[in-house]
Amino acid sequence: MAQVLSQVETRQNHDAMLLSQDHSDDAGVYQITDDIALVQTVDYFTPVVDDPYIFGQIAAANALSDVYAMGAEVKTALNIVGFSVKKYGANVLAQILQGAEDKVFEAGGAIIGGHSIDDDEPKFGLSVTGVAHPDHLYSNGGAQSGDVLVLTKPIGIGIATTAIKRGTIKEQTSAEAIYWMSKLNKEASLLLKDFDVQAVTDVTGFGLLGHALEIAKASAKTLTVFQESVPIISGVKDLVQQGSVPGGSKANLEWLKEDLNVAKHISEEDQLILADAITSGGLLISINKEDSEAYIERLNQIDGQYATIIGEVNDLQSTYLKVR
Repeated sequence: MAQVLSQVETRQNHDAMLLSQDHSDDAGVYQITDDIALVQTVDYFTPVVDDPYIFGQIAAANALSDVYAMGAEVKTALNIVGFSVKKYGANVLAQILQGAEDKVFEAGGAIIGGHSIDDDEPKFGLSVTGVAHPDHLYSNGGAQSGDVLVLTKPIGIGIATTAIKRGTIKEQTSAEAIYWMSKLNKEASLLLKDFDVQAVTDVTGFGLLGHALEIAKASAKTLTVFQESVPIISGVKDLVQQGSVPGGSKANLEWLKEDLNVAKHISEEDQLILADAITSGGLLISINKEDSEAYIERLNQIDGQYATIIGEVNDLQSTYLKVR
C-alpha cells in the first residue's frame, strides 16, 4: 500500500489536518477546536476464526486498536460488511454484528450505522472515530535514545490463526490467540496518560518488526529487539515447525531484510515469529526506563493484562532494526 500511496498526489485544504495518509501513523487526525481532535481509522478483513460472534469481536477490537494507539477515546463506529445472506444465512451475519456491537459497547463507544454489499467471501470491519486533546496525541515518531520498548500482548497470532483455519492447532493455543485478539487495548492506552511516552503504535499486519521499523524510521533511531524477551503465544513455535506460517509473515520478513540486522544464532523460524502478520495485537511503546517499570507494574496488576520490556532505542546506526 505504501508503494501505491507514494504515487498519489495528496491534497489538503485544511491546516487543521494534523495527521493524514502522508504519515505511517495508525489513524488520521483532524483538529476541531483547541481542545478536541478527531481521530479516524478503518479496518476490515476476512474471518480468522469459525465462530461468527467471536469474529465480530476480533474485527471490532482490531479496528478500535488504532484509536487507542493514538491515545484517543472511542466515540462512534460504522460497520463495513461484505456478506452473502443467501449463501451463509442471516443468523451468521447477525452474530458477527452482535460481536462487534458488544465490543464497541465495552469500549465505551456506539455503532451508529454502516454499509453492506453482497459478497461470496465474507468480510467485516469498522470505521472508527475517536477524540483526543490535540496536545495529548501519541504518534509513531519521537522515540528517544535510551528509551525501552514495551509490548502489551504476546505475538504469534497470525501463525495461530493460520493453524486454526487448517485445523492443526491445539485447543490451548487457539484459546490464547482468541483471548488476545478479542482483548481491547483500552486499559493499556488509558494508563499511558500517567507517564512520559515518546512513541506508540499497535502491532498488526506488518508484525512486531514491521511496526518497530515504522517507529525507527519516523524517529530516525535504531530499535533493538531482544528476541528472548518477546512474549509468544504457547505452542506457536511448534506450529512454525509444522509449516503453519501465513504468506503475509513471510512477505514481512523479506520486506524487512535491508533494514534488519539479526544476530547469527537467531533462527529463521524465530525471525518469522517476530515478523508474524498479526490481527489485533498489542501496543508497542517507546518510553523512558523509569516510567516503563512503573507502567508495567500498574498494568500487570489489572486482571488479564500483560506487558513487558522487549527492547531498547539507540542512536541511528547502520540499520534501523536489530534483533539480539
